[in-house]
Amino acid sequence: MVEPGSVILGVIVTEKSERLKAKENKYTFRVASGVNKIQIRHAVESLFKVHVTDVRVMNLIGKMRRMGMFSGRRPGWKKAMVTLKRGEAIEALER
Repeated sequence: MVEPGSVILGVIVTEKSERLKAKENKYTFRVASGVNKIQIRHAVESLFKVHVTDVRVMNLIGKMRRMGMFSGRRPGWKKAMVTLKRGEAIEALER
């Protein structure tokens, strides 16, 4: 069993994520790359004491970066969009 604190790495706060939170009750998180939807669901439910209805996951590829003639790549990461039960909210993430 994976610890819930090691599954969720952070909250993504952008204009789009704030709009989704207000209109569709969806929260966006940066998650560890080796976890699946079930582990994300259990982590959000245990950390924030809410009921999750849907989890969408995206694997994002790192961008190419250059410094002069040297090129490299930023690391890839995983993003999860979690839909909560109607009427529920994560109080710690509200402004």
